[in-house]
Order: sequence, then C-alpha cells, then structure tokens
Amino acid sequence: MNLGNVKVTLFAGYFRMEGQEMNPLNFSNDQHGWAELLPARKPSKKLRGEHRVPWVVIGAGFTGLACARRLAELHSDDEIFLVDARAVGQAASGRNAGYAVNISHFPGAYVAEKKHEYERINRINRAGVELLRTAVSDHSIDCAWCEKGFYYGAADQHALEQRAHFLRYLNIMKVAHSPLDGSQMAERLGTSVYKSGVYVDDGVLVQPAALVYGLVDSLPKNIKLFEHSAVLKIRTRNPVCLEFEHGTVKADKVIVATNSEAGSIGFLKRYVVGSTLAGSFTRVLSADELAKLGSLRQWGVLSLHGGGATVRSTADGRIMLLNTAEYNGGALLSARQLAERRKIHREHFERRFPQLSDVPFEFSWSGVEGVSRNGTNFFGKQLENIYLAGGYNGSGVSKGTAFGAGLADYASGAQSQLITDCLASAPAMWIPPRPILDIGAVYKQRSRFKGVGLDR
Repeated sequence: MNLGNVKVTLFAGYFRMEGQEMNPLNFSNDQHGWAELLPARKPSKKLRGEHRVPWVVIGAGFTGLACARRLAELHSDDEIFLVDARAVGQAASGRNAGYAVNISHFPGAYVAEKKHEYERINRINRAGVELLRTAVSDHSIDCAWCEKGFYYGAADQHALEQRAHFLRYLNIMKVAHSPLDGSQMAERLGTSVYKSGVYVDDGVLVQPAALVYGLVDSLPKNIKLFEHSAVLKIRTRNPVCLEFEHGTVKADKVIVATNSEAGSIGFLKRYVVGSTLAGSFTRVLSADELAKLGSLRQWGVLSLHGGGATVRSTADGRIMLLNTAEYNGGALLSARQLAERRKIHREHFERRFPQLSDVPFEFSWSGVEGVSRNGTNFFGKQLENIYLAGGYNGSGVSKGTAFGAGLADYASGAQSQLITDCLASAPAMWIPPRPILDIGAVYKQRSRFKGVGLDR
C-alpha cells in the first residue's frame, strides 16, 4: 500500500482516510478489574509542542513497550517517543486474562506437514516470555509472576476430542505435560466440571496491568512516554509528521503497535477485526472459602473448546472467569451489555463452583483482542519509514512482546531468527466490509460456541 504524501488520519492508533467521521479524543476508561486491583497510578503528561525525533512508537501495550525498550538499547543516543491515546494499561494489555503462553494450542488434529509452523510459532512465544522474564527479574517487577504452567480442561464431547489431538501434539513436540482425569482436576482446582484435562508445565501467569506498569516504570531514560496523546493525523513524508491535539512530531521512523485498532481503516484494512471479550472477578475469598477449593492456590485453566471459559485463581485469592466473546464493532461493551454478560458469567461460575455460590463478583469488564480470519499475525514494513506489528489472536502477552522487540531490530536493519520467524507469518485472508462482516461474525461466533456446554 503506497499512499505517498496523501494525508491520513489516525484514531487510537489506527488509520482513517481523510473525511471519515471520528472522535479521536474519546477513549473508554471503564473499570476492567486488573488496574482497579492496583494502587492508583498518575499518568504521564500529554504531548505538547513541536518535536523532532528519530523514532516514534504508537501504542504503549506489550508490543509498543517491547519495541521501545529494544530501540533504546540499540540506539542509546537517540530520543524515542512512546505515545498512547489512553492511559497505560487501559487497552488490551491491561484487559487480558494474564497468560504468557510458551506453547500454543492448535485446534484440530495434529498435521505432520505443519510441524515446522508449530515450531516457528512456539519459538516466537518463547522469545516473548524470555524477554518478559528478563525484564521482571532485572527490574524486580511485582506482577504476581507465576511460572508453573497451565491447565487445559475438557467437560464436553467436543473438548474431549480436542484433548486427544492436543495430547498427540504435545507428545510429538516433546512438550512436558501430564494427562489428568476428572478427579485429579477436581482435587487440584476445586471444580468437578471437567471430565479430564492436561497440565502443561510450560507457561506463565501474570497480573497483566501490574506487569505493564512495571515495564513502563523501568523504561530506559532515552524513552519519553506521553499518555492521553492520540495521533490525529499522519503525513507520510520524509520525515513522517504526526499531529496531536496540542503539538506535532516529526520522526525518521514510526512504529505502529496498536493491534486491533490498526485494522479499523487504513493499515491492515479488511484484515484484522476486534473481538470483544468479557469476564468477571470475585471479591477476595476468605480462608474458609479458599479451603473449599482444591489443593492449589494460584492456577489458570484454558478450555480445550474454542468457545470455552478461561478461569483463574489469582495470587490475591480471587476467582476470575472470562467466557463471552463477540463482534461488537471493535468496541468495548456498554454498561447494559456488560450487565447481561455478567449474568452468563454468574451462571457458569456457580456451575463450576457451587460451594462458592454466595461469593459475589466485585468487577466485570470487557476488552478487545485483534483477530485475523485465518489466525495469522502481522509484522513488517507498511509504508516508507512506517512499520507495524499486530493481530495476535488472543496470545498478545508473549507474542506481542516478541513481535515488538523483533520489529525494533527489523526497523534498525538487523537480522535474527526472531525476525525470520515473525516475517514468515502466513498472508492474511480478506475480511469483507459491513454488513457482510456482521453476518459473518455472527456465524463465526455461533460456530465457535457450538457444543460448548459445560466447558463454557
């Protein structure tokens, strides 16, 4: 896509062609659980005035933070601007379930011809986890880092079939794991919903907002962070010119790290869409309530059904359940919509944990993940001096971190296995416009939840 010097507009990190209706300064900051569990944080100042810098990174989530950090290491004498339209932690990086995935689960039967692809994706995952592990260790980031793996649960027939496929994949890929029956799952987790499961040793649970805050607080000194600073216009000339509400920035190179919001109009047009998920937290459980659960205190379960629930017992003694996903125009849920989804959360929470039926939810929240039609990712050069990464399909903590660091290397002219792996992402399939998109999204979501039953 070559736009030359055509003027385009950017809203929350994604490009809109000139003339499209938009409200670039209106960003939702509703309660979303994770940040509300932390001490209040004072955002950095807004961008003001005229600036000329070598690098601008748009988006201060996991991708943008990893990219800016790596650029600062590579170009220690350069000033790097990191800008975000919201406060840090208010977008997907602070709204996800907090799983840093080392080993991806690929639905369906193991395909021998895809072994190299499985290995490539898992190398990217591991690279991201290693980057995060190093940052957490070097800077003593308090984010409830729990490197004890994940559980995968199966309650209904479809998930049980997927379990057989998953076990074959894990065996062939030589991934450390333990098959579990229903009684073993119940003994560990305190729920009898799952008929069987799998424990995978490799994987990390985090408090995602705390991790993002820690990554921001430990950024190198040559990075300047500006929050609540939406890019309103971008002129693709040399240097690239970014216009903000109270200033402009001219930069030699720009990195777009805004995931689903990059695909609204412009970059990744018709290739990425935002899927809106919602979940709820209980209050902190009492000692007596915790004693009614299994032998473990901090754990995470991913469903082997594509529409199944993600459930966590957190370090501070809460239960989190996330089990709704839908196309909502790439937006967060309204208060009314969220109240309706909360009823679904409640029903399935009590089905899993009837012994906790009197424990109320304290927070419910929604978030948007960037998904592509064929599950691929995006990495590379979009226009002259403009680079982009995104589309993580629900695994943005580890994969987004790896893509961010790799993109910094790539934009700096380096070569590495990580760059090669990121560039090898399959071409994305085209996504039709609305209203066909709406019809297709409804069909896709119905297909996703077909047969989910108790797994939800």
